[in-house]
Amino acid sequence: MGVTSYRNRKAYELSNDKLTATVTAEGGHIASIVHKGTGVNPLWTPIWPSVEPSAYNAAKHPEYGTGNEAKLLAGILGHNLCLDVFGPPSEDELAAGLSTHGEANIVSYAITEENGGVAMRCILPQAGLQFERVLRLPPGSDVLLIRETVTNLSACDRPIAWTQHATLGPPFLERGVTQFRAPGTRSRVVENDFTEGRGAQKTGADFDWPLCPRKDRGHFDLRVYTADAVSGGFTTTLLDPQRERAFFLAYQPKWKLLFGYIWKRTDFPWLGRWEENHLRTHKPWNGQSLTLGMEFGASPFPETRRAMIDRGSLFGVPGYRWLPARRSATVAYCAFAVTREAIADAVEWDGWTGLRFD
Repeated sequence: MGVTSYRNRKAYELSNDKLTATVTAEGGHIASIVHKGTGVNPLWTPIWPSVEPSAYNAAKHPEYGTGNEAKLLAGILGHNLCLDVFGPPSEDELAAGLSTHGEANIVSYAITEENGGVAMRCILPQAGLQFERVLRLPPGSDVLLIRETVTNLSACDRPIAWTQHATLGPPFLERGVTQFRAPGTRSRVVENDFTEGRGAQKTGADFDWPLCPRKDRGHFDLRVYTADAVSGGFTTTLLDPQRERAFFLAYQPKWKLLFGYIWKRTDFPWLGRWEENHLRTHKPWNGQSLTLGMEFGASPFPETRRAMIDRGSLFGVPGYRWLPARRSATVAYCAFAVTREAIADAVEWDGWTGLRFD
């Protein structure tokens, strides 16, 4: 364990004989989780250079675009935390300094070694929240253990969004090849078409996971990454209410590598699936990015705070969670990377949810 540099960013590294995990000191991103046996990091590394959020300047960095997400995109890596909003700010929030997906992805974290792991702490001054993430990578384990605590510093109960924006990228993510599994039930395509008509998902359509309706006819099977040359869209899926644990699994046959996350379903009942396959032509995407967000959280869609509250629920399940005044909420989840051979003798991989964590 120790301080390191990752893509010209100040970072901290945890390592054992199976995995190496890297987190950034600014933005708090889980930037990579490398499976040592294959040398593969399943998480997304953007094609553009990365800069510290504190160094970002809109006038000096036009290469990241001009939208409300430019500062986030300038420093985004791998797994991004969305707190206490999941989506864009309103016009007034933007004018007040709030950016896409809240502050947790751009503030600085104090990082310390504690009890064989790493503790990351920050204050979100605009939201009035305190955040802590503790990561542990036990010796010989394929599993990265993660615990997060959010504390409401205000005297008011407040509704919050809390989403783990885990994003996959090449070489692990491959068109027509990489496979996915999740205990999905009812699903919906996002109601506003942010692809400017270029995406093929049927806007606002309800469906049963994993068969997403196309605009024209037929459907996409969301269990396999598209083979299309250009595509994009967002769907949300309600995870099986009968399960105590929820999960998503991603499988790359080339390395027989399984990657994914497991969490308590009541903490994060929604799984968003955001696809960007050479569709966005504006900066910094420039029509060249291949990525897939598997975004598990308390809210079904990325939208403004007002829209989240006005929506209230979807399929009878709340679309945000309450954080009482001066109180804290804690969640625990884990990420893992393991080859199929390592579990082949136990169970079939596409039904496998055997990992455990504290």
